Formats: sequence, structure tokens, C-alpha cells
Amino acid sequence: MQTWINKIWYQGHWAKWALLPLSALFWLISSIRRWLFQCGFKSIYRLPVPVIVVGNITAGGSGKTPTVIYLINLLRANGLKPGVISRGYGAKIDGVTAVTQHSKASDVGDEPLMIVSRTQVPMVVGSKRVLAAQTLLADYDVDIIISDDGLQHYALGRDIEIALVDGARRYGNQCLIPAGPLREGLWRLNNIDWIINNGGPVINNSESKEQLMLLEPAPLQPVLIPKGQHADLEVMKTQPIVAMAGIGNPQRFFDSLVEQGYQLAHTIAFEDHQAYDQTQLQQLSANYPLLMTEKDAVKCRDFAAHNWWYLPVNAKLSEQFDKQFMSQVTQLIQLKKEI
Repeated sequence: MQTWINKIWYQGHWAKWALLPLSALFWLISSIRRWLFQCGFKSIYRLPVPVIVVGNITAGGSGKTPTVIYLINLLRANGLKPGVISRGYGAKIDGVTAVTQHSKASDVGDEPLMIVSRTQVPMVVGSKRVLAAQTLLADYDVDIIISDDGLQHYALGRDIEIALVDGARRYGNQCLIPAGPLREGLWRLNNIDWIINNGGPVINNSESKEQLMLLEPAPLQPVLIPKGQHADLEVMKTQPIVAMAGIGNPQRFFDSLVEQGYQLAHTIAFEDHQAYDQTQLQQLSANYPLLMTEKDAVKCRDFAAHNWWYLPVNAKLSEQFDKQFMSQVTQLIQLKKEI
């Protein structure tokens, strides 16, 4: 399914035209919903602390999770105590749930579990982000909230909006779902504070808000818990491996492995947020080491084999972005205190 969708959205497949009537219906419903918030028929809840929404106007992955982790570390380095909320996509959540390092991806979502496993940040997930934010403030000592996704969740008031874009695929055929990848039209970018371009190239002009983000690979880590061993990168690059990815753009991961010198005997792309079958993955790794993304690893750690590894990546943005972003955050904190 994901391969078929990518052909329509990013490769000019003719089936786009057959789906345009459904895109028109999507536009009508989403426009009415936005209008209800703008006119006050639906309430927007404002929190007493700054809220940063990190999302995108396209469906599919574009680097939100590494960006959230980067912002957590940046805010902490400047003396703040961030907390994170998320919908917990793919998990069955009744109300809201706190995420811990011992949570299961099936209970809280793979991306929230990855964020908490990496940072130990206070985090609450639930379909109602306002309730998740209220719970986060009530139960944890946080002074700023990051919403992992939620640009279109207008019930939650926000102070800073950050939109991610895949630098290679950008906005595809620029059609709304389902004919294209857009959740909202390109006009929405006019209201965004920051556009973070994952991988480039970046549009450079006087009106551009784009900031380049690079994802830098870290040393391989074992999926199996308890951890402690590390892979010899040079040894791993001298033997064939099997690579798998269940993310929005799996080919980006496979291409990055080739660029780093890995020999890919086989690659397999799974659906984003897909739950994995232990038997299938054991068959994939029967003859070669299995290498996956960090987001995949949190779903596999309870049944991993010794030759399963994941490649962590760290977001890198410019010092200019860091300074301008923190200046904006500092001003917001002061304004919140004065209200």
C-alpha cells in the first residue's frame, strides 16, 4: 500500500486524478473545521506555559521525532524543564497515559516510546492533546510543552509552530489527501514560525523560513535488552547485512546506509508504525545481521536476537537557529508570566 501511495503522491501516477473528488471533500470538511475554531464555535484551550507544536502539513514521516529530541536537549541546556505530549499514533489509549522507559510501543506508540527511551522526558499521550497537556502539568514539574505532531489539532493553543519537510520529496504533487500528501494547503506555511528542512536542499530567499536539519548517524546499538555491547562499525561494513525500516520514507534510511559503506544484501520496507512479527524478523536475520531504525527497535526489543542492531541518528541544526529559537522562547516565557 505504501509503495502505491508513494507513486501517486511523489511520482506523478495518473491515479491522482481519480482521487481528486475525495480530496475536494477532504478540503471541505477540514475548512469547515478550521472555520469553527476561527469563529469561536469550537474552543481553543490556552495553557499557562509556552506550547511548541512540531508537526508537518504532509502525511508520513519527515523527521519530527529527531527534531523533538533535539528541542528537548536544547531547552534543557538553557535551564528549562520541557515535557512532551503526543497522540500516541497506533496505540490503543483510553483517555491519557504516561510514557515510561518500560512502556510497550503497542500501549503508547512507537515514537513516544523512542523519545522517552532516549531522553527520559516527562511525556503523556492521548487522542485529546489538551487533556494530555493538563495531565502533564498536573503530574510533572515542567515549564514548557512540546507537542509531537498536532499542527492540525486546533483545540490546543500554541505559541510556536514548527513544520518539518522532507528535503528530497518536499510536498509531492501538492494535492490534498488522498490524491496527494497534504493535510493542509501550502498556504498553511505562511502561518508557521519555522520550517525545518530534513536533508535539504533548502530554499534560500528573503521570504523563506526554511532551516536545514541534518541527521547524523551515531554508533550502532544492540536491539536486545539489556544493552551494553557495541558493534564494530568497520567489521559490520565488511559483511552483507539485511536492512529494514518501518518509517515514512524507508528509502532514505537505506540510502543513508549505502552512503556510510554498508553492504545491503536485502532491504525490506514495512508500513509506518507497523507491528512486527517475531518469526518473520528471525527469518530475515537467519543468515545476516539485521539493521533497523531506532523507531523500529523499540517495537522489537522484547523479542530481539543477538544479531539485531539499530542505527540512532541525531538531528543537527545551526547555531543561528538555536539562538533565534531560544530568544523567541525566552520572550514567550516572560509574556506568560505577565498574563
